[in-house]
Amino acid sequence: MTTAQKDSTPEELKALAEQAGRDLEDASALEILQWAVDTFGTAFCVTSSMEDAVVAHLASRVLKGVDVVFLDTGYHFPETIGTRDAVEAVMDVNVITLTPKQTVAEQDAQYGPKLHDRDPDLCCALRKVKPLEEGLKGYRAWATGLRRDESPTRANTPVVGWDEKRQKVKISPIARWTQDDVDTYITEHGVLTNPLLMDGYASVGCAPCTRRVLQGEDARAGRWAGRAKTECGLHG
Repeated sequence: MTTAQKDSTPEELKALAEQAGRDLEDASALEILQWAVDTFGTAFCVTSSMEDAVVAHLASRVLKGVDVVFLDTGYHFPETIGTRDAVEAVMDVNVITLTPKQTVAEQDAQYGPKLHDRDPDLCCALRKVKPLEEGLKGYRAWATGLRRDESPTRANTPVVGWDEKRQKVKISPIARWTQDDVDTYITEHGVLTNPLLMDGYASVGCAPCTRRVLQGEDARAGRWAGRAKTECGLHG
């Protein structure tokens, strides 16, 4: 990272992000990630839900040993933890696992069991949003696997934008990709994927709040089914 980025004010970083979003709209995912690494160096990381390792794989081609941040909420499917362990074992990345301040048992003791059923927003805040905010403090920029085709709420995702809540540059290098693009990349590069994607799940989150999708539903329909909630709070 250059001294300019290291010393930049939030206003300067926001302007940088918005300009890059315009300049890189038609760039490839690798070109977008190369810009991120050139601009921020090791103050850049990738976040991954371990649904697949596509963005982590892309980033590792640009920066070997890139930090890949994973949130272990305590509610993950065993397959998701297994995917994380496999990514750590076979890819040239540095997996950093973040955990909430409270274990599930401690949270149950304070708030009552199955908070995710009664107040999913609070559960996500405690087990996802707050740990990520803490975990990202040492970075100026972070990359996500958000895609515009996943749901209406993500249709306007910029390839580079400004995360107002965390005051960081937010990079979505595959924002313009389709599911076919993702599948092609996985096949061509042998990228690790969560086994649940082969078992009817189109989007993989915490086990209590994730179901298989039905034919014709969008990829996010299996998350918090039956509720108005469509995002955990990490991206909105």
